[in-house]
Amino acid sequence: MNFNENLQIKSFADYKKAYQESLENPEKFWSQVANHFIWKEKWNHTLSWDFKKPEVKWFQGGKLNITENCLDRHLEKQSNKDAIIWEPNDPNEESRHITYKQLHVKVCQFANVLQNNGIKKGDRVCIYMPMIPELTVAMLACARIGAIHSIVFAGFSSHALASRINDAECKMLITANNYYRGRKSVELKEICDQALQETTTIETVIVYRRTLNPTPMKEGRDKFWFDELQHAYSDHEAEVMDAEDPLFILYTSGATGKPKGMVHTTGGYMVGTAFSFQNVFQPSKDDIYWCSADIGWITGHSYVVYGPLAAGATTIMFEGVPSYPDYNRFWEIIEKYKITQFYTVPTAIRALAKQSVSHIEKHDISSLKVLGSVGEPINAEAWHWFNDHIGKGNCPIVDTWWQTETGTIMISPIAGVTATRPTFATLPLPGVQTALMDEEGNEIEFNNQPAEGKLAIKSPWPAIARTIWNNHELYKKIYFSLYEGMYFTGDAAYRDASGNYRITGRVDDVVIVSGYNLGTATIENAINDHEKVAESAIVTFPHDIKGNALYAFVTLFNKNDASEKLKKQIKKQIANVVGPIAKPEKIQFVSDLPKTRSGKIMRRILRKIAAHQNNDLGDISTLENGDTVKKIMDNSV
Repeated sequence: MNFNENLQIKSFADYKKAYQESLENPEKFWSQVANHFIWKEKWNHTLSWDFKKPEVKWFQGGKLNITENCLDRHLEKQSNKDAIIWEPNDPNEESRHITYKQLHVKVCQFANVLQNNGIKKGDRVCIYMPMIPELTVAMLACARIGAIHSIVFAGFSSHALASRINDAECKMLITANNYYRGRKSVELKEICDQALQETTTIETVIVYRRTLNPTPMKEGRDKFWFDELQHAYSDHEAEVMDAEDPLFILYTSGATGKPKGMVHTTGGYMVGTAFSFQNVFQPSKDDIYWCSADIGWITGHSYVVYGPLAAGATTIMFEGVPSYPDYNRFWEIIEKYKITQFYTVPTAIRALAKQSVSHIEKHDISSLKVLGSVGEPINAEAWHWFNDHIGKGNCPIVDTWWQTETGTIMISPIAGVTATRPTFATLPLPGVQTALMDEEGNEIEFNNQPAEGKLAIKSPWPAIARTIWNNHELYKKIYFSLYEGMYFTGDAAYRDASGNYRITGRVDDVVIVSGYNLGTATIENAINDHEKVAESAIVTFPHDIKGNALYAFVTLFNKNDASEKLKKQIKKQIANVVGPIAKPEKIQFVSDLPKTRSGKIMRRILRKIAAHQNNDLGDISTLENGDTVKKIMDNSV
């Protein structure tokens, strides 16, 4: 029985049938999906939930280990198939092909390393590594023994690392000595040593030697990865886990600046990621799939590692950046491995669109079958560039909406099955019961009429985060207090007459000017549609008359195009598309926008700059491009 074929929806009629069944009888629907996996003991109750508490439990009584579903069950029929293809930062360095059999051995061996160092089921292990195969090995080894992994993006500062270690009370830290990101050398071990001065719970540090650089080691605490492997067997029997046992903690930014540790559990997360991966991307047996996200983010967890491996796919891991050594890099990789599904962020798409199309024309990227977008709504101009230049008009674009908290894709086209539409995430996947809420907190019923409101979810899906680590009350307050009996996404959305959704931005990105509520995403899309504009961000600043006025930060394809004339053109375009009320009071041309490592624009910082509160920016060490903040401040209007 081919696993891929049995989970995939292949027609729009099948989608409608599956979606209806998932709402009318979710227990039956998800039981049928879950039956495709290996369980040590079958569950006795598929779903129990109460969003008032809030409490959600899937597959109660079910016993399993997620790594047996990601690795062991593929060994009989495809042990020699590539599980991971690793492409290094430096194109002159040799790539690595790791088969399912080889990955199984590596995970079992490192699981024994963890246990040899006193790690047991329920312990928290922090992983702070670059995008190398050993990061995947470490996280799967944790899952193999029932330890809870907490992965921290390797671009975060020592303070950010320390705060996450402290919150989860991690017992072990796994890292690398050093790595290169583009031309930049990152001394990871030194950052770890700084972080560990602020922590008390770490007992052991395992260090993978990524480069030959000298590595400071603390006797009695720090151990080299390869040294530890010498004492570890390559056989390991997976720990039996309950479906509701925690699998990992992943920290996401909070409105207060303090990260929230979202807890995802074993059974439901596995079922949700595998099902969504299989359907959204429609992989076939010999496809080569590439998600360009870092594993330090939820996209990497779900769609670099767990989803693809649970489906028996070949997944690409890329250590570098799209601009190094030049802007050919992505297209070289697609040509080299004949990649079929390519999943990336709008920020990367817009950056690549700034470059000459000659970079693309040098390479044969005709292997591509599906393109994907993740992280934030993709604007129309970027969508069309992606479609025309990369997909050549032949590849469906799956514009996916989901969150760290949801664990899996929630609203998205199903490639080749459901329709795509520029800037729209389109239809919810089976099992996702969406609702639009008006300003009074009432649901806007769907009656084949367009509507705008706040996006909520009416019932649980398998991969929903169960809590915030050590703070269930905050989990309840943030996600379940606004609308009784519903999960509040924090996003605003527009729904067209066919039921397709377009995410219009975070609710806290809705600005009020002269008493009018304006969605920043709508205004930004209007700006971005100008042929000379690459990207923009809209924030408000205090205004004596309007209360708040709009401030636009705009990047251009060619910085030499910056002029007062262009500012007038942009204002006119906004007035035509959105309305005169949406015209910004000030427009500042900038070389770049401050962004997190996942590509999200940090509007909080831009609001401070617009209001000339330059001494109150908070911690900017976790930005991808922190140096751009001073440049913006120095030239603020």
